[in-house]
Amino acid sequence: MSETTAKKRIFSGVQPSGKLTLGNYLGAIRNFDLLQDAYECIYCVVDLHAITVRQDPATLRRATLEVLAQYMACGLDPEKSTLFIQSHVPAHAELAWVLNCFTMFGEASRMTQFKDKSAKHADNVNVGLFDYPVLMAADILLYQTDYVPVGVDQSQHIEIARNIAQRFNNTHPGTFVIPEGMYPQAGAGAKICSLADPTKKMSKSDENPNGFILLLDKPEDIMRKFKRAVTDSDSRIILSEDKPGVSNLIQIYALATGKSVAEIEAEFAGKGYGEFKPAVGEAVVEMLRPIREKTEDLLKNKDYLEQVYTEGARRANYMAQKTLDKVYRKVGFVKR
Repeated sequence: MSETTAKKRIFSGVQPSGKLTLGNYLGAIRNFDLLQDAYECIYCVVDLHAITVRQDPATLRRATLEVLAQYMACGLDPEKSTLFIQSHVPAHAELAWVLNCFTMFGEASRMTQFKDKSAKHADNVNVGLFDYPVLMAADILLYQTDYVPVGVDQSQHIEIARNIAQRFNNTHPGTFVIPEGMYPQAGAGAKICSLADPTKKMSKSDENPNGFILLLDKPEDIMRKFKRAVTDSDSRIILSEDKPGVSNLIQIYALATGKSVAEIEAEFAGKGYGEFKPAVGEAVVEMLRPIREKTEDLLKNKDYLEQVYTEGARRANYMAQKTLDKVYRKVGFVKR
């Protein structure tokens, strides 16, 4: 393939929490399979990032495979995309050290995620937690990435990766592609909110488990959470800024069914939440059913999963090593 016809490259890293939410899926993941045909896609389960907070080893191993299986169940094809586990490609940690030496302490200390996580884990404010954005920059820059699909809350990480790459390139021209964030389109799906507090983004870290739907939730749990979803005293089913709870449910129902907002408002005109909320729950149950079933099948086939992540790491290692060799040569290391 010539340089003029080569596909642009996308890199995406996902934490191995094992818990992907409906918000993750509707906001980004369900579009990943469409990206495969338009871009060269690299997807990584970032287990190195996970240990900035204490992890139970057996749980981390299981969760890493669960995330990989869920991504595949959501449409990622290992024949089209490179799927691998971060710790299987040593160049991530190696490049991170070099980039540490091109990262200013001040810019790293301004990262809001460090401040937020330090507050949550006050008994374990480690250097890895502080250095997390530099490893993330290494993840991205290793693959000469053009675009990184992220939410708007991750824009600060893209900016520091760009700053580090530009600083390195100023000293050693032509080393890194300067990546750009690929942000959700404005409108439906860009931000799915908590079912318990519709003024906040849906998050698996929500202290109220009724606020989020997990891709692997059982149908009865999904229905229960939707029936308890926060709405308001005005029972009209309409999209409105002053009705965040109902508007969130309308967005979810639209994405799950393919219906327009106007069609949904007409469908439930004169009806109350007692009919609307179960309808949204049922639509989500049916949307997620094949994902849950395929994930369960993949997790029973450990040999196949191992084949996928081993081949993915082989491909990733090849790409990453080319970048690392270039970096090592430019900073003056003797060739090994």
